[in-house]
Amino acid sequence: MAAGDAEAAQQQIDEIAALSSIYGEDWCVVDEDEKIYCIKINDCLDQPKWTLCLQVTLPPGYPTTEPPIYQLNAPWLRGQDYTELANSLEEIYVQNLGESILYLWVEKIREVLIEKAQSSDSEPNLKKTSEEVEDDGDDFFLDCQPIQEDSIKMLHYISPESQEDEELPSIHHGNPITDRRSTFQAHLAPVVTPRQVKRVLEKLYENKKITSATHNIYAYRIYCEDKQTFLQDCEDDGETAAGGRLLHLMQILNVHNVLVVVSRWYGGILLGPDRFKHINNCARNVLVEHNYVPSVEESSKQAGKSKKIRKDNKKRPEH
Repeated sequence: MAAGDAEAAQQQIDEIAALSSIYGEDWCVVDEDEKIYCIKINDCLDQPKWTLCLQVTLPPGYPTTEPPIYQLNAPWLRGQDYTELANSLEEIYVQNLGESILYLWVEKIREVLIEKAQSSDSEPNLKKTSEEVEDDGDDFFLDCQPIQEDSIKMLHYISPESQEDEELPSIHHGNPITDRRSTFQAHLAPVVTPRQVKRVLEKLYENKKITSATHNIYAYRIYCEDKQTFLQDCEDDGETAAGGRLLHLMQILNVHNVLVVVSRWYGGILLGPDRFKHINNCARNVLVEHNYVPSVEESSKQAGKSKKIRKDNKKRPEH
């Protein structure tokens, strides 16, 4: 293990121990091996009205070189509330690069919840957004985790106007991967607006086979040229942290203006961490197939050219 990795690992151990001590029963270990944790946060009232689950996955490079992958789960968290809170967390990360930030994130969320409790007499809209569904038991479910039928509804806040004039992008389907009777298949569509994301999801869910999938995980990234920022979001659809992992893959590959959906049909045998490998492989394959990222062969050729150029530059005499 490199010195930098060892330092990051020790910082993670120290931070996890501190958070577990501070938050007690509100701190939950989802998957120790995958470094997935959940913190339940409320507005500090005797009978809390506003609550939220912050789920985080700590990559090997956190906190020194990589940000944590996070997901905000609450039945009431939609639209502008979600956008503003996500922006606040990302701003905290940027302001504290290389430092442990989970405590700052938790207290920022708590601050927002307290403000909501103080500024409004009404309780949050807790219209039921989840229901009991049969699953393989391979996944960890939060009691406030949105499910598939809400995957489309969560985009309504972005597009209140009519969808009639928004063109439906072309949808491409990747080659399926099957492992121990579970099948994974990726679907891809070029998108430049959130409304197009919504239309693609609606179109996919018209397909009975896709609708019947155990999970439909998706992530998208749209580059806003005028603001020089990315509009991005993801959905786990019950497969804990899968949406965040998929979005993280797209960030690493530096792809934009694209939506990727990965459907999983569970075959009755638990796959453990392999399921995440198959989800990401499906996504990467379809991105390569449609020229969003170079293939392994092209990347190797490009790396070889770059290496040759560097060698040639070293051989040139100084003037």
